[in-house]
Amino acid sequence: MKVAILGMGAVGRGLLEMADQKDLGLVVTGIADSKSALMDKDGIHIDEVLEAKRVHGFCGDKSLSAVDIVNHADYDVLVEVTPTNATTGEPALTFIRSALERGKHVVTSNKGPIARKYSLLQSLAEKHGVSIRFEATVCGAIPVMHTLKQGLAGNRVLAVFGVLNGTSNYILTRMEAEGLTYEQALMEAREMGYAEADPTYDVKGIDAAIKLVILSNTIWGLDTVLEDVEITGIDCLTTDALRLADDQNCTIRLIAQSIPSRGVLRVSPRILPKTHPLVVEGTLNAVTIETDMAGEITMIGKGAGSVETASAIIGDLMFIRDHYAGRH
Repeated sequence: MKVAILGMGAVGRGLLEMADQKDLGLVVTGIADSKSALMDKDGIHIDEVLEAKRVHGFCGDKSLSAVDIVNHADYDVLVEVTPTNATTGEPALTFIRSALERGKHVVTSNKGPIARKYSLLQSLAEKHGVSIRFEATVCGAIPVMHTLKQGLAGNRVLAVFGVLNGTSNYILTRMEAEGLTYEQALMEAREMGYAEADPTYDVKGIDAAIKLVILSNTIWGLDTVLEDVEITGIDCLTTDALRLADDQNCTIRLIAQSIPSRGVLRVSPRILPKTHPLVVEGTLNAVTIETDMAGEITMIGKGAGSVETASAIIGDLMFIRDHYAGRH
């Protein structure tokens, strides 16, 4: 199966490294980063591209771009792993639309297009007889989408709750465990590489809200957008609040929750018993799906990281390979 990859940040490089190490039956025929691109219908030598990126800072021909890959490369699946733009979803949204309109499958880790235009993209995929899959957009390596679509098929999903942001969870864990202030825990998270220089999306709950929108639209076929979510972050939490919770054998976690029957679409700090399944430590993510037949299903795992995200992307690629066998 021929694959074209847009994006050579941590996720893109992690995916290329795993594809090079494993015998997955994938042939990479197109690669683009922010400065250049490379096409070869017979397959690109991944090790050479990774070395070029490491040494020179770009992957290929500077006269080519991601647009050339999307519109002209020979591929069965476009893997879109460029940085997220939560406001417009661009330029990833246009890349994905163009690929679908060419009759190509799409796998993406990019939350922006899925959160903004899920219904449109799903309709385009159906119209052209292809698949758009986005396991990597929510909870990293945890197979949430696969569980919802395949494992829990036939169940009616009543609600979804989760710890969907590892950075915030790490900060809260350290505030609780060591009595650190929010500012001290954030500084430590930056030093550990868990928080960006500008952590706004993480600590103000925006990243978790985007993921909640994706889950809600996928599960219930809604058209919710980020602006529909009631959001409260963790940046105003104090050590005293965590201490008071601890006195009740409880703790605080940033919880995303969607309960359509009650009109609930919210991300906010919640006091939970320490034995609650969503009380996970460090950068872990956790999600609970409440259903009519299976009851509550809780999944816990790594929510970020280049190899962990590559795991989700590869899972989607293998699904397309197996489900559409004979068409490639």
